[in-house]
Amino acid sequence: MTDLIPRPGKIIAIHLSYASRAEQRGRRPAHPSYFFKAPSSVAASGGTVERPAGTELLAFEGEIALIIGAPARHVPLEDAWSHVASITAANDLGLYDLRANDKGSNVRSKGGDGYTPLGPSLIDAHDVDPDSIRVRTWVNGELRQDDDSAGLVFPLAQLVADLSQHFTLETGDVILTGTPAGSSVIVPGDVVEVEVDAPSAPGAPTSGRLVTTVTQGDTPFDPSLGSLPTVDDTQRSEAWGTPPTTPETAPALSADLRAKLEQAPTAGLSAQLRKRGHHHCFIDGVAANLPDAKIVGAARTLRFIPAREDLFASHGGGYNAQKRLFDAVGEGEIIVIEARGDSTTGTLGDILALRAVARGADGVVTDGGVRDHDEVARIGLPVFSRGAHPSVLGRRHVPWDVDVTIACGGAAVQPGDIIVGDGDGVIVIPPHLAEEVADAAIAQEDEDAWIATQVQAGHPVDGLFPMNAEWRAKYEGRE
Repeated sequence: MTDLIPRPGKIIAIHLSYASRAEQRGRRPAHPSYFFKAPSSVAASGGTVERPAGTELLAFEGEIALIIGAPARHVPLEDAWSHVASITAANDLGLYDLRANDKGSNVRSKGGDGYTPLGPSLIDAHDVDPDSIRVRTWVNGELRQDDDSAGLVFPLAQLVADLSQHFTLETGDVILTGTPAGSSVIVPGDVVEVEVDAPSAPGAPTSGRLVTTVTQGDTPFDPSLGSLPTVDDTQRSEAWGTPPTTPETAPALSADLRAKLEQAPTAGLSAQLRKRGHHHCFIDGVAANLPDAKIVGAARTLRFIPAREDLFASHGGGYNAQKRLFDAVGEGEIIVIEARGDSTTGTLGDILALRAVARGADGVVTDGGVRDHDEVARIGLPVFSRGAHPSVLGRRHVPWDVDVTIACGGAAVQPGDIIVGDGDGVIVIPPHLAEEVADAAIAQEDEDAWIATQVQAGHPVDGLFPMNAEWRAKYEGRE
């Protein structure tokens, strides 16, 4: 480290503390929770941090660091700030690829060498208002975070008092007080700068900019020694700082847009998607259980993995992922199930169909089979599937994840995608394109209907379908 900021005996970090970050994550903690970081993770300004070989989700977190002066044990809230000697800038770097394996302790994901840069200068804590301290972070010169301690869910003094209830905070110990919204992924070559200051205090004291450069490591993890890095949609969305697209965060399917999509056939919608470069929008191999079925809704997703006895024992019984989703599906939504195209077992039956109808679901799409096929049809739930099969779930599948990106019938489906199904099949529409392709498909239907009347009147299709300039002029001049 440096003579200015010697290596601390303890580093205590808080999981979630800023209101802006809590809103971004979609959860606001009732009480602070903490984890420890290794003192060997401390680094000085101007250093480097390595992104290990085989990983992708190294993220920065600009924070206010508190450095303890007088030891604190069972200190009351009103005296807690007096035990803070200094504040400075910190970067609570973390590797999301390793987060799942430590169950919240963050031992490996946050404990790497260089993962706690501090500095470069200290601000006397007694010269500043603990509710008026600012933290800002830049990546390659671009401002990414800008918040202050007034935006904390838990005031700085509360963190000191709370921790002192559990153990002695010793001189030199560091408390990392959480990061605001804006944290995201950094890659080799990026330069991260964090500054903590008190603009309203006399002299506007500042820590100066804490500078860290990301480098690429070349030593892979040894699988014989421990678990390997792994990522999923949740880790990626949290690392990048963009919440996963879920029914709660996806653009709403308005009544007007729903009406347009119900009017537009899937053939016309898919043609408009192709014109916009989307050629993989089809959920192939599925057919409706009800004649003239038409479904329109936002996707809720369910993923099955291949059956394995120990995994089915841990995830197949009880209140499993399948049951949770059918209990949670909302009005007008569509459950889309990834069954890997295996139709040799049912992926839902009559009881779950009843639950979906009670919840107001618009339908189900599965690239697997349906148990109680005729009864599900009698219940009136539209289901697009690969057909009937009498076997139960555990023969081929383990219910695993809900509201994650899946593959169904060869199509990628994300929670919140717009699903439209009719006699021609089922398609997936990215939400941001839904209004545009619906309007274009309806306009094309009107045009095709007019062309059909001309063909019925005896005109040849050459020059009419598609229309040449002469026929186009007639079409646009019609009354």
